Amino acid sequence: MSKRPFRVLVVSHGHPSLSLGGAEIASYNLHKGLNEIEDVTSRFLARVGHPVVRHGETALLSLRQKEGEILYHADDYDHFLLSNHNTEEVERDFLRVVRELKPDVIHFHHFIGLGLECLYAVRRALPDTIIVVTFHEYLSICHHHGQMVKTRNAALCKQASPADCNACFPEISPARFLRREHFVRGMLEVADHFISPSHFLVDRYVEWGLERAKFTVIENGLDIVEPAAPRPLAPGGRRSRFAYFGQITAFKGVDVLLDAVSRIPDAVWGDDAQLMIFGGNLERQPKPFQDKVERLIERAGSRVRFYGAYQNGEMPRLMRSIDWTIIPSIWWENSPIVIQESFFHGRPMICSNIGGVAEKITDGVNGLHFRVGSSEDLIDRMVEALTDATLWDRMRAGIRRPIGSDECARQHLDLYQTIAEIRQLDNRPALSA
Repeated sequence: MSKRPFRVLVVSHGHPSLSLGGAEIASYNLHKGLNEIEDVTSRFLARVGHPVVRHGETALLSLRQKEGEILYHADDYDHFLLSNHNTEEVERDFLRVVRELKPDVIHFHHFIGLGLECLYAVRRALPDTIIVVTFHEYLSICHHHGQMVKTRNAALCKQASPADCNACFPEISPARFLRREHFVRGMLEVADHFISPSHFLVDRYVEWGLERAKFTVIENGLDIVEPAAPRPLAPGGRRSRFAYFGQITAFKGVDVLLDAVSRIPDAVWGDDAQLMIFGGNLERQPKPFQDKVERLIERAGSRVRFYGAYQNGEMPRLMRSIDWTIIPSIWWENSPIVIQESFFHGRPMICSNIGGVAEKITDGVNGLHFRVGSSEDLIDRMVEALTDATLWDRMRAGIRRPIGSDECARQHLDLYQTIAEIRQLDNRPALSA
């Protein structure tokens, strides 16, 4: 009798065909990578919501996605408690999928929009199934969009507490923040294991109260075949094309970048330098931030070109037109996918000196650091890139190619099987339904 395949259900807060974010791409790449491994089958369940319309009474729907991919409609979500109010549909429709698939592992690559109740529902319905959670930011710790940035002055938050959180949100009492912490952490503790793409994020969650022994660091894998060649230069040309990839939000530090670009001396900037911005959603930001960015754009003039939002599949072509990638974020980034993409294509990076980006981009080896939030320090780094003719080649030589989706999937599978073996040895009693 042939051995049955090892079954995995990857759960994401969005499908990359409908919601193009780093976490959605990472979860989908994992799903595809697992299916390339012999004796492993993966299914992909993604949450959708408004403006996607439900199909009748069920939360399950199909938009003709690929075989093995399931969409789950969920809109009744409490952003404060990370909770799904519609527990009836969790019990009826979400668990219907889980019970039919009977996976060995359910890997939540996010639970925003789905609700933490999904973890507990799985534990009750299939107590022997392994539950793994990947963290992409600090949403469980921080009510401020998971950014750990103070609401009043955009200062970095070193450590969350009910009193500190109340200072950011005076309308929410410390007692409510304490209840939130107990609820969220209690729900997370039903998981067998946690994964983070950075050591920095692990440290934040351990300080918050989760067990370090339950964490493993695995970088997100890329699904790219060939790297883009370096941008061709005319005789005497410079590596003078800078690019920003991502959403245009205050947390991403685009205003810091625009301010820096507008103040680099003309003699250094020259006629060949360019900042190319690939991203969108400025219109969804608070009006004061929109106004600030528009003023900075006007001041920067022809030095900046906006190309709008892009699809992940376009990245190799876009990389062919640039030399440097810049991440000017003012929050503790974890592992934005643009780091792996830039390194895969051999583009050195300039980044803020904090969080997961500073962990992955080594100053003076494969990129340059600047002091977070400091346009002046960023100016110095960009001037260095524009005036040191040997810098780009030195930084490029220091880049190590990131792992692909196949290697990422194998590292995950090794972890799943290790957890299964430990569970068998422990023979821990299951939580009764």
